[in-house]
Amino acid sequence: MASSFNEALESGSAASDRAEKMALYAFLVGRWEMDGIVYREGGAKYEARGEIHAAWALEGRAIQDVWIFPGVFYGTTLRVFDPGIDAWHILWSDPLKQYYTRQIGRARGADIVQEGTGDQGVPLRWRFTEIKPASFHWLGERSAGDGAWTLEAEFFARRA
Repeated sequence: MASSFNEALESGSAASDRAEKMALYAFLVGRWEMDGIVYREGGAKYEARGEIHAAWALEGRAIQDVWIFPGVFYGTTLRVFDPGIDAWHILWSDPLKQYYTRQIGRARGADIVQEGTGDQGVPLRWRFTEIKPASFHWLGERSAGDGAWTLEAEFFARRA
């Protein structure tokens, strides 16, 4: 029996029965600092520094992270691999802004692409690109449904 919530939630590594598939997001585990840009309507930009903390969770069958970007969001992602669809369920929750999304994540070449809809049914695409052991670039895009994507945010993360 776990003696605390953190002990029950956190795991030291990926579950052995799916470790190979869990490797897709394994790079994220750890502590990160990031420089971010949020593109607002009308061309205004909000730039700030933030942080990311990620760990193996739920007996190594998930990765949970916390993304903190002052003035914009303070939320958590639960990333769970589903062997039945050979992809990841991505559940984002931001209680600060009351914003929630559900996406499906898969490798696409050297990138990771998460696709789904926002809480108002708008198509979203969130991508991890330029993934290296000590850095990555994250892009958040929204579609008006016409096939074109609009960049809403990007984060340049480096291992802390």
